[in-house]
Amino acid sequence: MGRLGSLQGQREEKGRSRDQGLRTLPVRTAGLGALLLVAWNTAAAQLVTAPQDIIEWEVREFSGATRYRLETDDGQAVVKAECQNGASALYHQSTVDLTTTPVLQWSWGVSGVFSGIDETSKSGDDYPVRLYVVKDGGLLPWRTKAVNYVWASNQPQGTGWANPYASQAWMLALQSGVPEQPGALVIEQRNVRADFLALHDVDLTSIDGIAIMTDCDNSGQPIEGWYGSIRWLPATSSSTRR
Repeated sequence: MGRLGSLQGQREEKGRSRDQGLRTLPVRTAGLGALLLVAWNTAAAQLVTAPQDIIEWEVREFSGATRYRLETDDGQAVVKAECQNGASALYHQSTVDLTTTPVLQWSWGVSGVFSGIDETSKSGDDYPVRLYVVKDGGLLPWRTKAVNYVWASNQPQGTGWANPYASQAWMLALQSGVPEQPGALVIEQRNVRADFLALHDVDLTSIDGIAIMTDCDNSGQPIEGWYGSIRWLPATSSSTRR
């Protein structure tokens, strides 16, 4: 399955038993101007992946295909995801040094959310947008760990829970519920090293892969999502907000 085999594991593997309870982590939404200032001030150190690069990532299909395509919104390139009973991801194998660039910044937007689902159950494991970061377990797949940042339909913002398909993958709701403006991009920023420590109780020095995914195969409800650029930033005083 490769170094991002855990993506498939989240749909197919039972995982080993562990605490399935909910956790709450702080979530803050920073102003666009402040985040852009961070990006400009750390241009030399940050690692940037533009939508034009994301659309070229490898496809991993689980249950029907989500359609991903590059489009321009107000002069800004984005990856648009259109889901009709599908579940496929765009993923990229890449080692990122969390000792130098632990902060992940990206933007995303949704057309809406799913109604009547429970994201903590297998039947409700659908998200209009989600972004994975993965630590490879090598020859021991059950040691592979992932954090999934999601836009939840019903779980409260800031809540974390084990994925119902694979307990070694934790979900974290950064946004929840119907967007204020459908399709508008929201900028997110997380300290990935800190999140792995909080959710998995491991202090990582690197991660091995990243992916985006819009899926609606369990709910059967059509949905659209948008993804902007992805940046890895150093842990400066202005970029460590969680």
